[in-house]
Amino acid sequence: MSRSGWFRRQQSLLLKSGTSAKRIRPRRRPASSPASSPGAGKKRGAALTASSAALVLIAGIAIVAFAAPGSHASAVAPTASGSRSDTSRPAQPAPALQVVSVTPAAGAKGVNGTSTIRLQFSAPLAASSPMPALSPQIAGSWKAQGDSAVFTPAVGYSQDTHVTVKIPGGPSGMISAAGASAGTGGTLASDLSQSFNTGSFSTMRLQELLAQLGYLPVTWTSTSHTVISPGNARAELSAAYSAPAGTFSWQGSYPWNLTSQWKAGSASILQIGAIRAFESVDNLTMDGVAGDSVWSHLLTAVAKGQHDPNGYTYALADQNSPESLRIWHNGRQVFSTPANTGIPAAPTVDGTFPVYLKYYFQIMKGTNPDGSKYADPVYYVSYFDGGDAVHYFSRYSYGFYQSLGCVEVPWDAAKTAWPLLTYGSLVTVTGPVS
Repeated sequence: MSRSGWFRRQQSLLLKSGTSAKRIRPRRRPASSPASSPGAGKKRGAALTASSAALVLIAGIAIVAFAAPGSHASAVAPTASGSRSDTSRPAQPAPALQVVSVTPAAGAKGVNGTSTIRLQFSAPLAASSPMPALSPQIAGSWKAQGDSAVFTPAVGYSQDTHVTVKIPGGPSGMISAAGASAGTGGTLASDLSQSFNTGSFSTMRLQELLAQLGYLPVTWTSTSHTVISPGNARAELSAAYSAPAGTFSWQGSYPWNLTSQWKAGSASILQIGAIRAFESVDNLTMDGVAGDSVWSHLLTAVAKGQHDPNGYTYALADQNSPESLRIWHNGRQVFSTPANTGIPAAPTVDGTFPVYLKYYFQIMKGTNPDGSKYADPVYYVSYFDGGDAVHYFSRYSYGFYQSLGCVEVPWDAAKTAWPLLTYGSLVTVTGPVS
């Protein structure tokens, strides 16, 4: 069937169905082109094929459209009246991003400074979203994990630090995955800020580390299933906040005068002496206080395995007659000598004190009980309580109340005691005061 015949058939069908249609008459063929001429059917078919006829139904009216010969027009697909294509529809803004929770919580205290910081949002974050900022800044990395932003510190914050988490908002702030995809919306309304405070380091852990390095007369054995590698800075810092379980045991044999003053997990004069000893070795100010500088140097020493080069020394000055001075070093008694302590006008006070100042030689000056001045040459001087020191001073005899508060010993004894009584070594004075 020729295409003109097809058209007349379709027009007839439309009229029979009762549909109003506009009749389009086919163009008459010139007389010089008889229908019976050879090849006429093929030429008509070719012409119609090139014209690419299309039937369009719009608002109930059937229209036949012909493209001009040689054009590339396609048949028009029917669409609903008044509809718009999806590509022309504007993108809808993504819902605004909301902060659901922050860990550690706002205002939290006693936080372990090595903890991860996690912010949960109301929707998954875009991988390219800006991340929060921390003040003070520390080494570490932020990462988007689903609907959360997580900061993992390389090591962590030190004790008693006020930390502020700054969350960027607005058009250039944090954005959800939906907002980034839509190109609009999905951001926080404005910047947000929350803060928390880290806790103080554990006294128990301080003692454990000092014991490990030999600055205390006790050894420490871990009973925790978690093994902390000395080279793992973050693990060591975490343990500084929360000490692992363990037990202490005495190293060698020391007198009751020393052992009775030890309190595991509580501050004591043994701890102060150990801190002073460590400060002297690491060239820090010797105040006996475990501040940030002491902790930093202590953790470094643990990582490097830097033990006390001097060993542990304890001295006991006994004012019971005859007075004496005994010294223990690394768990055993190594020294004993007669000694002199203070007269009633200038007594030697009982107590336990750490050595804080040393001289090989000194002109010791002061005022005698009668008001006169003195300037005495002394050797091998180790101060432990104010102006009281263990030192050599020439006497006819020893073992009695003769000094102005110091613990006086003979030359040979002073020469032996002086290198043992290093900074931080404890000296206990006991017995009846004159």
